[in-house]
Amino acid sequence: MSFSSLGLSSPILAALAERNYTEPTPIQTGAIPAVLRGSDVWASAQTGSGKTAAFVLPIIERLVADGPRPRGRFVRALILVPTRELAAQIAGEVQDYSQHLPRESALKTLVVVGGVSINPQMMALGGGADIIVATPGRLLDLIDHNSVSLSSVSTVVLDEADRLFALGFADELGRIRAMLPARRQTLLFSATFPAPVRTLAEALLHDPVRITIAATPEGKPDILQRAIEVDMPQRTQLLRNLIVLHEWTRVLVFVATKYATEHVAEKLRRQGIEAAALHGELSQGARTQALADFKASRVRVLIATDVASRGIDIEQLPVVVNYDLPRSPADYVHRIGRTGRAGEKGVAVSFISAETDAHFRLIEKRNRLDVPREQIAGFEPLETIVPAPPQAGGIKGKRKSKKDKLREAAGLPPTSPSVKPAPKPEEPPPGGYFSWSPRTTPRRRH
Repeated sequence: MSFSSLGLSSPILAALAERNYTEPTPIQTGAIPAVLRGSDVWASAQTGSGKTAAFVLPIIERLVADGPRPRGRFVRALILVPTRELAAQIAGEVQDYSQHLPRESALKTLVVVGGVSINPQMMALGGGADIIVATPGRLLDLIDHNSVSLSSVSTVVLDEADRLFALGFADELGRIRAMLPARRQTLLFSATFPAPVRTLAEALLHDPVRITIAATPEGKPDILQRAIEVDMPQRTQLLRNLIVLHEWTRVLVFVATKYATEHVAEKLRRQGIEAAALHGELSQGARTQALADFKASRVRVLIATDVASRGIDIEQLPVVVNYDLPRSPADYVHRIGRTGRAGEKGVAVSFISAETDAHFRLIEKRNRLDVPREQIAGFEPLETIVPAPPQAGGIKGKRKSKKDKLREAAGLPPTSPSVKPAPKPEEPPPGGYFSWSPRTTPRRRH
């Protein structure tokens, strides 16, 4: 199937040809005709499947067909996203795909995100816009300033809907939903559909077209996954060793905290490797500059929190490293999905310590993976991996205190009430033997 068979016009086809896009992906084949018909869409597909074009292309087509936008501070198409970087990327896609439209059909597209001054955005919204790509919080700020009205929205898109909820945008989405017109087209794209997303979908969508593109061996990205065992204090040095040894030209490294981004980046810079940090508390200008420098290869290593794990498309990114494992098993797939895109091969490396081994096994189980462990000469771990107990989260009352460990080393009995010697079974009664086991209580996981 070709893009021309999906009902797209020649200006859009010309833009696709310039990017060497000749055949639509499965998600595009399913979504584009449905959006052009005006149907609501509820779509799910693996990362790197081309879902941005699946809603951007038909939205451009419909807006051009509908003619000029109404006068006033109105918007015709609203795209809600969880992060500023994703908003900028989608707006760039809109501009690329609409560059061959006739001058009289040119579309006004604005990015509305936090982290920058609100005043230029208020001024840009004078006269309205055809498409706004927004994070929910800043959009509501502009609405409160009477800078934009949602009463003329004909199409609303929730991209990365699961991530919107994970980042705590539920209340903001509820407020925005109340301001949208009752008659509209709603498109919901999400990699996973937890309960809050399903509830929202049922409330927002009317008789939607359901599109689920399951991952197939042919459609999966070509990513070599590696799990390297290493003690936590040795991770930065191992990272540098791997970069130099394999001559990686660009590496996206995921860490757990904003402090870690700055700390690891500084350590690498001291060792002669140009690195930058990317996290949510940087100014928008700093975030944009860090990502631009990385894409342009002015920076070799980008140390990032999960702000970079969803929707960010970095062409020809050869390597992703999980310096810290993601909290959610689902986020593992999104992280490694930044590499191996558009038919390229990629490598995803995860550092596994004695402390994180059990969590990586959970990630493997949830994602149906089996990644062999390996060790690098000179970085063999000294810490021993303790097999996890059968109960999830461990057994309450079985962990020895520091005081008990010292007494045990001195040959003294434990005194901590949390570590009591197991009682001996009673003598078997005349009628036979019985089994005995101490009472255990599962410990909560946080």
